Amino acid sequence: MAILFTLHSYFRWVIVLVGLFIIVKYAIGWLQKSNFSSLDNRLSKNFPILMDIQVTIGIILLVWGGLAGAGFPRQRLEHAVTLIIATGVTHMLSRWGSASAPQRFRNRMLVVIATFILIFLGVFVLPGGAVRWAF
Repeated sequence: MAILFTLHSYFRWVIVLVGLFIIVKYAIGWLQKSNFSSLDNRLSKNFPILMDIQVTIGIILLVWGGLAGAGFPRQRLEHAVTLIIATGVTHMLSRWGSASAPQRFRNRMLVVIATFILIFLGVFVLPGGAVRWAF
């Protein structure tokens, strides 16, 4: 279980880095009115997969730890629900396929920003939430 917790803990940084890259890339694409590239489409398809992996590991940890005696404290349940919602929001990245490129960049960038807001809220409900973002 410790390995899964470590994986869950470190994998968040992959999500943060990829998410920040997407926000910057989509902001530039939106402001420059660029065309959508295959990289942009891959980012829109793969970011939700990263979130799916992270939330799956989190659910395993929640259930496994809860059944092993840690119980299901309110903070862990709030964290889980918030992050499940954040993962659902990331799946909106596949929308707007027929919109113009600037609209796709803007809308998808806003989806990733909304996802980040939910992620940060979900982490802050945990004990020592703000400290968890320190290296």
